[in-house]
Amino acid sequence: MLDLVVGFAILLFGAMCGGSFGLPSKFVSKDLPWEILWGPFFLFATLLLPLAAGPFLVPGLLGIYTKVGFLGLLLPFVFGFLWGLGSMTLGLSFAFIGLSLAYGINYGGQIIVGSIGPMLIHTPEKFQTTSGIVILIGVAVCLVGVVICGRAGMLKAANEANNAPVTENDKPKKSALPGLLLALVSGVLCACYAIAFSFADAIGKTAEAAAIVDWRNSLPATCLILFGGFFSSCLYCVMKLNQNKTWKCFLSPRAVVAIVIALIMAVLHDAAVTLFGFGASKLGTLGVSVGYTVFMAFAIIVGNFNGFLTGEWRNAGRMAVRWVYTGIIVLVIAVCILGLGRGLDAPPKQQEQQQKQQDPVPAAEENKTEEDAQPQEIEPGPETPQTNDEL
Repeated sequence: MLDLVVGFAILLFGAMCGGSFGLPSKFVSKDLPWEILWGPFFLFATLLLPLAAGPFLVPGLLGIYTKVGFLGLLLPFVFGFLWGLGSMTLGLSFAFIGLSLAYGINYGGQIIVGSIGPMLIHTPEKFQTTSGIVILIGVAVCLVGVVICGRAGMLKAANEANNAPVTENDKPKKSALPGLLLALVSGVLCACYAIAFSFADAIGKTAEAAAIVDWRNSLPATCLILFGGFFSSCLYCVMKLNQNKTWKCFLSPRAVVAIVIALIMAVLHDAAVTLFGFGASKLGTLGVSVGYTVFMAFAIIVGNFNGFLTGEWRNAGRMAVRWVYTGIIVLVIAVCILGLGRGLDAPPKQQEQQQKQQDPVPAAEENKTEEDAQPQEIEPGPETPQTNDEL
């Protein structure tokens, strides 16, 4: 019981980190170029923090990679590269449409592609099972939630444009559509994180052979995926720094503040990834279904709460707010349906094995004496019919 309470507490804290890592970006000077904040963020999140924490948490980390070999590392790295593109476009969508809409649409895209992508690649026959049908229903509901959030974004942009004072020097308001599409693309690309993990079985088995059998078992794959994301996200930021000639902006005092904020964002981001694995491991057989549901649902709620907290919907209008509330609720319902589908997908035998690992010797069997444990021979009575084998 204590493990369940601790597991849920860890998951909620991890979801709070995941839904809040973009919040500090609101406190960076608007005059600073985008790459001055997000370049250091990606450097910290995808390279420096994993390099600092990975070998400390997983002894012999490089040895695990060596034993897996190039082919076993290739696909997790490639899909990690694509995930890095998704994280980069998520950072751009924050600047276009704000935290609330970006989180809602991004998580919606992640849920849709991340739920059906690994199944479509590895086990397409599961779509014909009860679990697969429930997952497809959850994906359909999630798609509805993404459309509703998109509608809320369009209404928000229209209301803000109509209510804004007009002057001669004002530039025409940009449409919300590019930002919404950017958030959706970021969600699809961020779902490559789940696909990368689906190709990381060899890494997990090698880590298990190296006695890494607890919640840290997934960390070698996590570090590799983040390393793949380093190349795509950081190279894009370097390209922007060269294109815009903004390297000199790092010399300003405001850039120092931005770098500190980037470090805080990176710690929140990587903490969310680590705490999800830690918390889910505490839930036992519930980690696949309930753990996923709790984490994603709470992260969506926290991300949108931060958007409202910073005043993103102050001038959006009541109708737009109602639409975004509805979209959030639909997304949470979709996550719950997907959690149910994932729970149905858990093999009963695997659940029994995990239960035996948690309680290998029941109390009733411990109290048996050696005499009770010995099988007793039952002699057939005179009325017991003989079988053909006995004859």
